[in-house]
Amino acid sequence: MQVKQEQTLVIIKPDGVKRGLVGEVVNRFERRGLKIIALEMSAPTREEMEKHYPTDKDWVTNLGQNLIKSSQEYNIPLDLERDYGTSDIYEIGKKVRGWLIDFMTSGPIVKIVVEGILAIKMVRKIVGPTIPSFAEMGTIRGDFSVDSPLFANPSKRAIRNLIHASGNKAEAEHEINLWFKSNQIHSYKRAEEDTMF
Repeated sequence: MQVKQEQTLVIIKPDGVKRGLVGEVVNRFERRGLKIIALEMSAPTREEMEKHYPTDKDWVTNLGQNLIKSSQEYNIPLDLERDYGTSDIYEIGKKVRGWLIDFMTSGPIVKIVVEGILAIKMVRKIVGPTIPSFAEMGTIRGDFSVDSPLFANPSKRAIRNLIHASGNKAEAEHEINLWFKSNQIHSYKRAEEDTMF
C-alpha cells in the first residue's frame, strides 16, 4: 500500500525570526524526515493576514472563548466590560483576531511548505501546543518560548508562540494556496527516502 504524502504550511512568526530560530525550525523538520518544498521570507500585509485567519463566526467566537477559558485557568481577574469594552464573546474574539494580525505584521515571517507522510500531524507534534507554557520540552514551543495568557491577555496582545502550523488538511490547502504559487513549490526525492520508507 502506498502511503500518501501530505503537505502543510508552517509560518515562523516575527518573534521566531527575530530570535534567529529559522535554521533550528527547519532542522527539526528535516531531521524528522520531512521535506522543505517551498520557503520564503516576507513582510506580510494586513490584507494578507486578514485572508490567512478565518472570519467565520464560530472560529472568531472560539478565540473569545479561549481568552475567557485561559483567564480562568490562570486565575487572571476578568471583567469583560471593563477590560474589553464588551461581554459579547464574538466581539472579544474579533479583538483577539486583531491582536493576531497586529503581531503577524510586526516584522518579517518565514513561510514554509513541508511535505511528508502524515506531515500535518507530525509538524504539529514537533511544534507543540499553541500555548507555549503548556508545551512539552523537546517541542519547538516548549524549548524556546515561555509566553502564556497570563502575560498576553492583560497586555491585549497575541501570545508569542514562534510558529504557526496548519491544523488540518483543508486549512493546509487553503494556506498553501494563499501564500505560494504552484511554481514556487518543488518536488524532489531526499537521499534517504528509500531507506526510511
